[in-house]
Amino acid sequence: VLYMPSKSFVFGCWNICRSPIAEAVFKKMATDGGVVDQWIIDSGATSDWNLGSLPDARGLACLRKHGIDTDHRARQVTKEDFMSFEHILCMDESNLSDLKRKAKSVKDYTAKIELLGSYDPQKQLIIQDPYYGSDEDFEKVYEQCVRCCKAFLEKTS
Repeated sequence: VLYMPSKSFVFGCWNICRSPIAEAVFKKMATDGGVVDQWIIDSGATSDWNLGSLPDARGLACLRKHGIDTDHRARQVTKEDFMSFEHILCMDESNLSDLKRKAKSVKDYTAKIELLGSYDPQKQLIIQDPYYGSDEDFEKVYEQCVRCCKAFLEKTS
């Protein structure tokens, strides 16, 4: 990389369902829009479950259905993320609480922590965890991520 992209964020959730979908959706939108080189895009977990794992197979199938690939491997949000990313966008109130609590341990952190759903034009603030649900629940997460990522990209471009 010859220069540091001017915009950065990490998506956060429990680990292998929602944030990898959001990351893949945003990367595709930024690539298609010709602005991917302006961004550092990542996702991470609020927990240490499934570290190093691929996203949930149902999430991968959903993404493939929409022509999106990902090479994401689960990782945990670190203290450094609160200083190196401009935005940390999470999926539900539990993630928000976990991330804000973790941020308090980082002196003078700079990341703006908020719900990805706050960008949803349909005002669906919470992106529900589809882990115990069906393929349709993963599709709903995908659709919410598309709406929210599009709005976020438009607002920050």
